[in-house]
Amino acid sequence: MAGIDWDALRAAAHDIMRRAYVPYSNYPVGAAALVDDGRIVTGANVENASYGVGLCAECGLVSQLAATGGGRLVAFTCCNGAREVIMPCGRCRQLLNEFKAPGMEIETPHGIQPFERVLPQAFGPADLDHYTDR
Repeated sequence: MAGIDWDALRAAAHDIMRRAYVPYSNYPVGAAALVDDGRIVTGANVENASYGVGLCAECGLVSQLAATGGGRLVAFTCCNGAREVIMPCGRCRQLLNEFKAPGMEIETPHGIQPFERVLPQAFGPADLDHYTDR
């Protein structure tokens, strides 16, 4: 997609990553995405002493998306504490799929990719619509 300022997205991810709450893993993650209306939304991981109830950075990002007016994600990146680009886990890829715009791009350790390349044949809202139309 033309016109995506990947440097600004990386900077937003790096900035929010510094606010992650990671006393257990010491592995901070920051995520940033461009919304179809031009906003940038961000999220950082938040751990919990009951390990399994921690929140991934992507969860915070999607929460901010909803809290600030919704929309669709056009471009996404996330980084770790070493400022390296990292991939969302499978659960978070599914979460991003729910809120992506058609043609969303994602920054990966191997460069910018179409989202469909990192979650091919994804299950999403259209699958439920198809089922309920019967």
